[in-house]
Amino acid sequence: MDRLSQGKYEAIPRNQPYFRDIHDHLLRVADQLVSFRDLLTSILEANLTQVNVRQNEDMRKISAWVAILAVPTMIAGIYGMNFEHMPEIKLRYGYFVILGVMLLACGSLYRHFRKSGWL
Repeated sequence: MDRLSQGKYEAIPRNQPYFRDIHDHLLRVADQLVSFRDLLTSILEANLTQVNVRQNEDMRKISAWVAILAVPTMIAGIYGMNFEHMPEIKLRYGYFVILGVMLLACGSLYRHFRKSGWL
């Protein structure tokens, strides 16, 4: 269109004002396409950022629950080894003491994670 608007082709009649007008419209449309592409790219990046933030929040919640559940798993694993010289085994209320320790540890972890915003 640029060449047509400058009259470089002899076989085509010289309607330069019309070709210049068409050339200007074409340039305007090309600029709009570039701006639309940039806008779509920005929208996609914003959406991906939101998805990453949601995934990070989910990972924090999962990590907090895993940390809370790791305490009773560790204690049960130690007591599941059947050592003979563990003082809590011979105590009358040893089972309840260990359950209380597990509940206290899990409760304090839950409260800590809740306060820090992970849960």
